[in-house]
Amino acid sequence: MSPLENLLKDDVRLPSPPLIAVRILDLVKRDNFSFHRLGEIIQADPALTGRILRLANSSCYAMPKKVSNFDTAIAMLGGNAVMNIALSFIISQCFQGKRGDRFDFGLLWRRSVTSAVAGQLIASEIGMKSDDVFITSLLQDIGIGAMFLSRREDYLAVLDEKTVSGCMLSSVERKIFEFDHQEAGSSLLKMWGLPESVYLPILYHHEPENAPLAIQHLCQIIQASDQLSAVYYGSGSVKNAHRVKNLLWNSFQIDEGRAMQLIDAVAQKSDEVLSQFNIQSENTPSFSEILQNANEELSRLNISSQTLIIEYREAKQKADKLAAELKVANDKLRSVVCRDGLTGLYNHRFFQESLGSELEFAERNRLSVSVIMFDIDNFKGINDSYGHHCGDLALQAVGNYLLRTSRASDIAARYGGDEFIILLRDTPLEGARIRAETICDELASVSIDYNGVQFGITGSFGVAAYDPRVPMTRTELANLVDKAMYESKSKGRNRVSVQREIA
Repeated sequence: MSPLENLLKDDVRLPSPPLIAVRILDLVKRDNFSFHRLGEIIQADPALTGRILRLANSSCYAMPKKVSNFDTAIAMLGGNAVMNIALSFIISQCFQGKRGDRFDFGLLWRRSVTSAVAGQLIASEIGMKSDDVFITSLLQDIGIGAMFLSRREDYLAVLDEKTVSGCMLSSVERKIFEFDHQEAGSSLLKMWGLPESVYLPILYHHEPENAPLAIQHLCQIIQASDQLSAVYYGSGSVKNAHRVKNLLWNSFQIDEGRAMQLIDAVAQKSDEVLSQFNIQSENTPSFSEILQNANEELSRLNISSQTLIIEYREAKQKADKLAAELKVANDKLRSVVCRDGLTGLYNHRFFQESLGSELEFAERNRLSVSVIMFDIDNFKGINDSYGHHCGDLALQAVGNYLLRTSRASDIAARYGGDEFIILLRDTPLEGARIRAETICDELASVSIDYNGVQFGITGSFGVAAYDPRVPMTRTELANLVDKAMYESKSKGRNRVSVQREIA
């Protein structure tokens, strides 16, 4: 199974598409699909209907007359466009409210909405009629959110390395994940059942020249929408504006004057559309206003251009050095905070925090979570007979085994002393029992050599699971698996016991 398949099937901590999205997508797959039935489904949600009508009446779509009801919206915009607007609202709502350390989901969605507005305005400017421009431009970076939510620490490492190296985000993602956010976003939307006309362009939005010929023009619009939004939400707005003006000319023959008007219009119209997505607008000034204010400030301060260049170079050198130091510090901090120094496994604190969030996720999505706990049999005897260094070797041997055999979605940790614990996401009790028996058998075959003395290790295993039908706290689950482990110890060790009910 590829790393991307692992992320989508085992790792990803994303909500499933809401019921109304599933109903819409199921409807359009039918041969007898009708826009009348689509309207019935959407209008069953008055809040969604109202947001669609407000967006249809916004300056982003520039309708010749007011859209007063849903039938008019379908008649004027087209059924596919209305469906895509509805899906845009629904899918964006799934991700809003998510949080992440040093990861700004609010910024991600403000930039996404700005990209959607930019894509729509570019399409209008060049006279291209496509129902998919808005939704594909909006969801082009959904893979970034998916990658962060599934493997937070790895994605923070991506952001750190991008800051220090200056490399493109996609290339750093491929280095650490073996795929990038284009592939992740496209595959996620395909898995959710969105049409190919939506998910396929997202796969090529940074490399439209590699896209199938039929969608290259749409991919160019998405690419331009991303770069245009970077003028307002990226670093280096002047450089980004120069880049997007060149891109608009090379791709669509939009001259500099029209390009500046387009850049300014995006700031004005995106603030209006952000409110439709329940995202706080920041009253973004247009790029022309940003330049004007900057020029006025320079005139007032009477600073020469040569002085500015020198100060810029010095500031950049300091910033680059600070970014490199910060990356090293963050890497060390992640290792100290999350990992056990002896075994390389996650530590007790990280496991407890992960268990709490996993149970919350499992409760919301009606999933099972299983836990395996075990300790090394007669560990005190190993220390007494061979010395504490041999005890450390035994702990390291177990750690190496778990690091080598654990799935990417597992959380294997040293719980304390000679106790180890494994969290198995979306795994029922029977699957965890089979896994524990495999570990128990394979651990017994591990041989440790110390100064010519060889000894083996075995473990006493306990297995318990969270069943979404039976409410259970993190403490109750931990007590349950602990009780199962001690049942194995009382029955003679080197075995697996299962605890099914809270005492």
